[in-house]
Amino acid sequence: MNTLLEFSLTQDFSEMMARFVICLAFNWLIIDRLYYRKSHRRDFYFTFLLTSIAIFFLVFFMIFGLDKLGGKTSMGIGIGLFGIFSIMRYRTDAMPVREMTYLFVIISMSVVNAIASSATLLEIFLTDTILVVAIWLCEKMLRIEHTKLIQYDRIELTKPERREELMEDLRERLGLDIYKVETGAVDLLRDMTIVKVYFHPHGNEGRGVIDSKIKLDKNDLTTV
Repeated sequence: MNTLLEFSLTQDFSEMMARFVICLAFNWLIIDRLYYRKSHRRDFYFTFLLTSIAIFFLVFFMIFGLDKLGGKTSMGIGIGLFGIFSIMRYRTDAMPVREMTYLFVIISMSVVNAIASSATLLEIFLTDTILVVAIWLCEKMLRIEHTKLIQYDRIELTKPERREELMEDLRERLGLDIYKVETGAVDLLRDMTIVKVYFHPHGNEGRGVIDSKIKLDKNDLTTV
């Protein structure tokens, strides 16, 4: 117990706070300036930011405590990573691939900033900068497709030869600039099908929580 209390505010704590400020600044840059500007998902903004803070302190104090107790750091890292990545299996709706990628990047940055005790602050700063630049380049080069899943009632228009009629009907009924349509499961008993529409957004279209769903649940389907 006395070993754990040997925490120097002038050295260990100040170094931790310096690493935390760098980690938080770069994570905020990724979340706010790169992710949120395109997705406008406040729910994931909240999740990403708090996850980065919690992971940093969790890993830092775990490694710090193991070092003070004479434990093996590699074992502590393994246990910590097992717990970190297990949180990604929330019993909620499936997370889109883009959001899952950002979550992985944010967790990785927090872990690296917390455990890289042999690296200087300048080396950590440069490493974080490289990661941010890589994300920025990927966002610039790759175009995000805006989609919606529609429960559609005119299954006769899903025939390949009537694809143009299907797109025109969807454009008129949804008021969206649709350029591509994919058809999914067909329910002949209820005379309905699921279609996925790709559209060019105007204003805030395609930025909500519902628009990003990758599948329709049973509760999303209405009974005729």
